[in-house]
Amino acid sequence: MRNTSFFKIILLFITVVFLASCDKDYNSIGGDLIGDEHFGLQSESYNVLSYNHKVGGVQSSNLPVNALGVYEDAVFGTTTASFVTQVVLNSPNPTIDMSLNPLVDNVVLSIPYFSHIDYNAVNEVEGDNTYILDSVYGPETGKIKLSIYESGYFMRDLDPATGFLEAQKYYTNQGSDFDGLKKTTLLNDSIVSQNDEFFFDGNEIRKTTTTTTDGVETKTTTRTAPAMQLALNKSYFQTRIIDAAASGVLVTNDVFKNYFRGLYFKVEKSGSYPGQLAMMNFKTGTVTINYKEDYHYTEKDENGNDVDKVKRVLKSIVLNLTGNTVNLLSNSNNTTYETAVTNPNTTSGDEKLYLKGGEGAMAVLDLFDKADVLSYDENGNEVSGANGVPDQLDELRRKDPVTGKKKLVNEANLVFHMDHTAMGANRIPSRVYLYDLTNATTVLDYLYDGTTGTNAKNGLLIYNGLLDKTKISDYTYKIRITNQIKNLIRNADSTNVKLGVVVTEDINNSAMNKLRTSVVLSDGTPSGTVLSKVPQASVMSPMGVVLHGGNSSVPDDKRLKLEIYYTKPN
Repeated sequence: MRNTSFFKIILLFITVVFLASCDKDYNSIGGDLIGDEHFGLQSESYNVLSYNHKVGGVQSSNLPVNALGVYEDAVFGTTTASFVTQVVLNSPNPTIDMSLNPLVDNVVLSIPYFSHIDYNAVNEVEGDNTYILDSVYGPETGKIKLSIYESGYFMRDLDPATGFLEAQKYYTNQGSDFDGLKKTTLLNDSIVSQNDEFFFDGNEIRKTTTTTTDGVETKTTTRTAPAMQLALNKSYFQTRIIDAAASGVLVTNDVFKNYFRGLYFKVEKSGSYPGQLAMMNFKTGTVTINYKEDYHYTEKDENGNDVDKVKRVLKSIVLNLTGNTVNLLSNSNNTTYETAVTNPNTTSGDEKLYLKGGEGAMAVLDLFDKADVLSYDENGNEVSGANGVPDQLDELRRKDPVTGKKKLVNEANLVFHMDHTAMGANRIPSRVYLYDLTNATTVLDYLYDGTTGTNAKNGLLIYNGLLDKTKISDYTYKIRITNQIKNLIRNADSTNVKLGVVVTEDINNSAMNKLRTSVVLSDGTPSGTVLSKVPQASVMSPMGVVLHGGNSSVPDDKRLKLEIYYTKPN
């Protein structure tokens, strides 16, 4: 018993020492460790220069998800999203014997929607399910004009401008390029609900088939989740696919992609109907060409003689919606929004920050005031004269002249307050994303956050950026940049980089997409900061939000600030 108690005491002592050392490491800056002194927790707020920047044409090729439809936003305006994809043969070089009289019976385009089962719904028929569509924007009464054509634009894999070393990029503002080369035949030319008045149908797809065995009929119902299911022009596919097989265009997918260059989903507003837009994973889609051909066989007649017979059998060719893709966006911006993002106040900052996904807008942030009239020597003594570093940052890096120690940062946050008046009843993005704009990469806190969520919307819970609705009249987004600030203070040669803020469709996606035209942002240096990329997850989002900026005219309790919590050695 005594030995057991002794070991328990030793274990407790080791645990306490270990935890204390971890705390020292967490709170240390510049290599200084916390000793046995007593510390008082303090906080300080710093101004943030923040202004709008309009995002022009941006790379939208091969996105994980793509927008399709018309999104009418009372604050930002109307976004129309079209889409182009290559198609490939699920099984290249299919056997099609023209002597067997192959004729297309029907052609079905099918693309599943993002959806989930509503388990609270009551269904009249046992086995049926009620679904709720995810990522659909606009009223339930919304409709769009959807026209599907064969694309005439060849989407090559590699870019000749890079010596065929990089993937070819396609951009949101290339709509006219693709539209001008589309084929003339409308493929979804059946009923009006599949073209001129298309809507995203959330009903479960049910098909009942009847089979007869020994005179007994059996009905079987198959149920699948909601999907876009369109009947395509069978005569067109008879000519372009079945009849063309003999010419060798179906031998390989490389040959096929050059022959049949894909599908163009052209979207327009449908009359006076409100619009509707959905985020879709087109790569799960297929085009199934069902055709019938002759099947020759032999039967014995009543005299035992062979008799040649012919019957029609059903076969199919499946085209997968894979290969290169591009999301084509067209915006009709509201005047207030357009004026704000095209005339930013880069000197004092903007009062309102407009964040809009797709080919939209972002906010540019510079931390700390620009004042630079002094610095400090290695002992913490003031030295007059500019040193190219904001005085507020110099102060954070400064050692106390008496103790020789620095402030120890515990936490640093950027808190964005939503402009409720500007947003009105608009749908609000669930998350925003802050990144290192100067280097087109993540901030350190994003990189160090290992927390995961259940879906693309709720991971990285320490870094955060989630919409906080705790205060009904003051929705906020808080982003933790503790490690980013610590690194900036600890390393005197670290650059106080520009930061970018955007809406995001997927917080776990930190990829960057190229702007069609790079721009230079002023940063006090002759060359400036080149903005050549923006976050891919922002390109994927159709949503927008208006935030209060850091301009001095913004009320203090709503103004964007950098909040730093620190302990100061005695």
